[in-house]
Amino acid sequence: MASPQPVKLTRTAHERVWGIPAPGGKIIGEDWYTASPPLPILVKFLFTSAKLSVQVHPDGECGVGKTEMWHILSTGRGARIALGFEQPIGAEALRAAALSGEIERLLRWIPVHAGETYFIPAGTVHAIGSGITLCEIQQNSDITYRLYDYGRPRELHLDRGVAATDLGAWRHPGARVPVDLPDGWKRLAECRHFAADSREVETRLSYVANASSFELLIVLKGSGRLNGERFEARDGWLLPAGAAIEIAPETTMQLLRAYAPSPNA
Repeated sequence: MASPQPVKLTRTAHERVWGIPAPGGKIIGEDWYTASPPLPILVKFLFTSAKLSVQVHPDGECGVGKTEMWHILSTGRGARIALGFEQPIGAEALRAAALSGEIERLLRWIPVHAGETYFIPAGTVHAIGSGITLCEIQQNSDITYRLYDYGRPRELHLDRGVAATDLGAWRHPGARVPVDLPDGWKRLAECRHFAADSREVETRLSYVANASSFELLIVLKGSGRLNGERFEARDGWLLPAGAAIEIAPETTMQLLRAYAPSPNA
């Protein structure tokens, strides 16, 4: 029986008020990588020229929740992200700080650098600063509750946002330490919703995708050929379970793969 074949993911640009200028006068903040039918996890690239809102995602089942991870690709001078708080905070104080703008001062702001990975469980209050390009892996949900938006005229969701915040997990642990895997990849993050790995490739690479789940394969940098088809940085594929692939790099490459763990794993 022939091996199942990779399917090129559709990459779609999305305008955002905090994005970067693009041809045609658009301000692009995100590229989404999608397949049909939709998958339980979603890959994005984010490009920031201004701060994202201070926000939180709910936890939940059946695609309602949104746990995510960020792999930092490039940063400008002084680039920072916010994850959780410097001190414990209660629900009433959180709401008051969001209304007054003091929440920005109370957040734990972390300087970031290319190559770092941050895991953001649902319920974590967070924000992304300006001058950052990152790759995001997330549950395939777009539910976001804004708590503070620096005076921009967009809707806030204080009641739902405060209710969704995990007040007991106010102190975020910071960047994750990659773990070496037996097959040469490095585990960046894992949870019950997704796992994500990275690998630098300089010579020809052949491997068979996960036998029990699809994989998403994204080229973070470099160019070459996958099963004879040429690719460049920011191309991506859906690899069906058990798909055999061969990568012939033209330059040093960095790959990211992500998959949804089996419910019975």
